[in-house]
Amino acid sequence: MHHDKFVPLASYIEYSEEVMKERSKLFFDDLKRRRTVRDFADKKVPQEVIENCIKAASTAPSGANKQPWHFVVISEPMVKKQIRIAAEEEEREFYSGKAPKEWLDAVAPFGTDEHKPFLESAPYLIAIFAKSYDADTDGKKAKNYYVQESVGIATGILITAIHNAGLVSLTHTPSPMNFLNQILGRPENERPYLILVVGYPAEDAKVPVLTKKTIKEIATFL
Repeated sequence: MHHDKFVPLASYIEYSEEVMKERSKLFFDDLKRRRTVRDFADKKVPQEVIENCIKAASTAPSGANKQPWHFVVISEPMVKKQIRIAAEEEEREFYSGKAPKEWLDAVAPFGTDEHKPFLESAPYLIAIFAKSYDADTDGKKAKNYYVQESVGIATGILITAIHNAGLVSLTHTPSPMNFLNQILGRPENERPYLILVVGYPAEDAKVPVLTKKTIKEIATFL
């Protein structure tokens, strides 16, 4: 979507240095609690919550403001089952021969394998698609730019919004994911980016003990 004119930046709020420090610290402290979860409760989640999280994701910057993303929200049990069957088929092939040993060794401590029950047990799956181009009603194509980067940023905001709402999520990327286009009826200009599994954690949910790299390891200040 293009805009030919500019307007004053009326939405900006400037904070004092002390407030900035406090807000940034509180945000970090809250995000430290975010964990990827594989065990989901069957507790229902209001659709409005998911809608608001997707609207938050849609505020992401994108190349030339093309907004090259599409989110398909799945709660229908039969569709989730279809996705699980197709995803596990791809994962079975991957883990039984296609996956390099280096990858298998890297994920071994986390116990990941071809079995993906969370694709059915979680109340919502959000299939995220990256649009290489848009097409109008006459079939005329309009190229999108920096698609992977734009969709990646939007996905990060979506994951953060889901955490902020009090839910948990899991990023799932079976390879290839072309089955999503067929099951969900998405057009050829949309490529599956990832499946985001969303819901409440199961009461007995467990997560691995992890450590994050320090600020000195991940950032350089010049």
